[in-house]
Amino acid sequence: MSVLEAIILAIVEGITEFLPISSTGHMILTSSIMGLESDAFTKTFIVAIQFGAILSVIVLYWKRFFKSLDFYFKLLVGFIPAAIVGFLLNDLIDQFLERVMWWPFH
Repeated sequence: MSVLEAIILAIVEGITEFLPISSTGHMILTSSIMGLESDAFTKTFIVAIQFGAILSVIVLYWKRFFKSLDFYFKLLVGFIPAAIVGFLLNDLIDQFLERVMWWPFH
């Protein structure tokens, strides 16, 4: 991965993190369009820049985390179904994240 490709992926992450769209999906599509291999370095880089974006969201909304217990209840209610589906479909999810299908055109 070149420096320019890393900058492009970081820009895609920065733009899509605060939008109601999948920043991970957009980075996977972008890396596929740029022809980047899905090797260990690329995966680690994507995780690292997503971690930075998550930290920025935590810093931005830090005060909201302590307003009420209702926030944590809603967080738990949203997390549990996603965790169950992720656990049950882990292998299928990994298969889809490893390749980009241009369905129905592929």
